Amino acid sequence: MSGRRYRTAIVGTGGIAVAHAQALQGLAHRADLVAVADVDVSRAKTFAERWNVPHAHDGVTELLDAQQLDLVHLCTPPEQHAPLALRCLRAGASVLVEKPPTLSLAEFDALAAAEHDSTGHVATVFQHRFGSAATRLRRMAAAGELGRPLLATCATQWYRDDDYFAAPWRGTWESEGGGPTMGHGIHQFDLLLSILGPWREVTALAARQARPTDTEDVSMALVSFDNGAVASVVNSVVSPRQTSTLRFDYEHATVEVEHLYGYDDKDWTLTPAPGHDAVLAGWTAEGDNIPSGHAAQLGAVFDALDRGEPPPVTLTDARRTMDFVAALYASAFTGERVRSGQIGPDSPFATRMDGTGAPWKETSTP
Repeated sequence: MSGRRYRTAIVGTGGIAVAHAQALQGLAHRADLVAVADVDVSRAKTFAERWNVPHAHDGVTELLDAQQLDLVHLCTPPEQHAPLALRCLRAGASVLVEKPPTLSLAEFDALAAAEHDSTGHVATVFQHRFGSAATRLRRMAAAGELGRPLLATCATQWYRDDDYFAAPWRGTWESEGGGPTMGHGIHQFDLLLSILGPWREVTALAARQARPTDTEDVSMALVSFDNGAVASVVNSVVSPRQTSTLRFDYEHATVEVEHLYGYDDKDWTLTPAPGHDAVLAGWTAEGDNIPSGHAAQLGAVFDALDRGEPPPVTLTDARRTMDFVAALYASAFTGERVRSGQIGPDSPFATRMDGTGAPWKETSTP
């Protein structure tokens, strides 16, 4: 490693910014948090005082004019992600952007084009990829130790009440890009996709069951993969007993995790199939217990920058997940199966995740 120290800044000082500040604090030997910015400058100053950040700015323009930055953490509402990331790329700064990275595939592809013309890079926060258990599972699966992947289940069943959606940017296609598919379950099924690899086809439904939103509050999907595996995916914000679960059934073992907002090794179990107890040795091998979280991903980001490589999760990696989101909505709203890569630039689902329109919008009463 180069031992280089990175100059970083946080844009948007709401709740998720705390996770970024904590992660940076734990990596203080590798990076300096030199500035924060927020459209509410008083909130930026309060955040800066709390985390001992020397500079607070009232927006990205002032931030980029005043600071020479290596990495900008975008912690704003989703509708601001793409415009702000584009401005950072034009300034030559790399960006670590919270999910979803953009509101649409069209925005995503515009961001990828801008990255190509910049010295900076864009990485999406998909921190569940980086826990040691997920890393171990990917290694064992790639080595063939678990046999063929057969079946998987992925469920994000969370609870968000009406007050949660009182924030004006929540629950709308224009500002959040979608409901729990886009903003909540995306972490779990991104991990699913990172383990099972390229997906082939999705059949889905989405519904607005209880919340006063324009978007769905529940979605479900059946997915097939290039490697022959099949999976179910559930995303909900109407589930009083909250849980985040993943289960992978391979030929030689079942591997599963249950947690809520983050896991460590103790949340995972491996159950060998009869006659395949040997797989336990690979699973229980000595190693660091690294929890999933922003610190784990940020460490990997700095490792990549030290090597002169694009930081994870790259736009190439994240596009598979965003294509899945768009395909889920397209299937749910058209009633058709949707293949990977089917949503081209001329599709209405490329420019907006609700595409042809959510079916409940037509039946809503004033």
